[in-house]
Amino acid sequence: MSSAEVQWLTTRSAEDAVREVTELFASEFGGESSGGSGGTNAQPEGVWSAPGRVNLIGEHVDYAGGISVPFALSQRTYVAARANGTNDYRVASLFDGEVSRTTVGLDEIGPGNPSDWSGYVVGTIWAAIEAGVLPAQGLDLAIVSDVPVGAGLSSSAALECSAGVAAAETGGVELEEANRTALMNAAIRAENEVVGASTGGLDQRISLFGQEGHALAIDFAEDSTKQVPFAIAERGLAVLIMNTNAPHSLADGQYASRRAVIDGVTEDLGVSSLRYAEDAEAQSQRWAANNVPEGTDPEEWAATVAKRVRHVVSEIDRTAKAIEQLEAGDMEAFGESMQASHASLRDDYEVTVPQLDVAVDVAMAQGALGARMTGGGFGGSAIALIDADRVETTAQAVADAFAEHGFAAPEFVVALPSDGARRDR
Repeated sequence: MSSAEVQWLTTRSAEDAVREVTELFASEFGGESSGGSGGTNAQPEGVWSAPGRVNLIGEHVDYAGGISVPFALSQRTYVAARANGTNDYRVASLFDGEVSRTTVGLDEIGPGNPSDWSGYVVGTIWAAIEAGVLPAQGLDLAIVSDVPVGAGLSSSAALECSAGVAAAETGGVELEEANRTALMNAAIRAENEVVGASTGGLDQRISLFGQEGHALAIDFAEDSTKQVPFAIAERGLAVLIMNTNAPHSLADGQYASRRAVIDGVTEDLGVSSLRYAEDAEAQSQRWAANNVPEGTDPEEWAATVAKRVRHVVSEIDRTAKAIEQLEAGDMEAFGESMQASHASLRDDYEVTVPQLDVAVDVAMAQGALGARMTGGGFGGSAIALIDADRVETTAQAVADAFAEHGFAAPEFVVALPSDGARRDR
């Protein structure tokens, strides 16, 4: 049997991305000045970008007062922006060779509108204006991105945060820590309320606060962060992202249904996080008995609730230990934690799909220290911590396995810890 073709995702250099988004801006808005008077200024006021992310460990616990350890990718979304002297947001986005355009008035933005891709952009700006962080001014915005859509690498947060920092500096707001935090909260509100895709805030935080060569340990109960060294290249290691190209969506009720269980049990136990409850799994049965969905067998439902709680409690504990492993440089132990995380997501939280499980199993068979799904699940990507010289052979083995199973061809990229949202021009 011949080997399957390995598809590698390409990433623009920052210079190429800035040039491309500036050209898009000029072609879409170049005949008009910032005052809207029909001048000939073809240049944006600047170009800003924000990264996607990959989560090393701590999955589906951000909304449960847990701990997560993501890092920012070198793949980024770029926004060229300029004030247009109106109350309208004119947005042009280049995606897959096609330009999508929309114009939205500030008074049109709010909960549930716009609910398409543009809601991530203008919803973040609207929420920041509502919070008193940004001035209420219309903008022209051009967008290009290297963050794969549907891969579980948080293309939405990259879009939100790049638009947020562009609107901030265009409006004279500095990107110091307090304002970044405010933009993070605005992006979370946009995703939850405007677009209607539930998020716990992990993606937005790392997109704004990532640091090159580091992962970011986020404790959501304590609202604290610390940078964790993750200079894997110095150890001859790499993180291989394996985009399964399986269908991926967080807005179809699967994410929300699991979060509803965790939120319900947490409230019933009277704690801020299940990590603070004594024997949360056993105690969850009271809530389960009182909240059996119509048409569901009570015993099966009770077992499901117990599994959901077990994942959250074990993942929080596992992530706390994983941070210590990373700080100690014990990559083998960290790899074992990655494996245990994937097993819990597969068996207890039930958010993997066959493509994710195959990718993880094949990577481990190729000698990975650890591998797991990353992101919301139900499609998207898996990651493998492997020797750098095993990247290509591992990708080939996964591609071959997908072909044998009749899955869509996967895509691959090597992940490098990068900086958070920034101004590029």
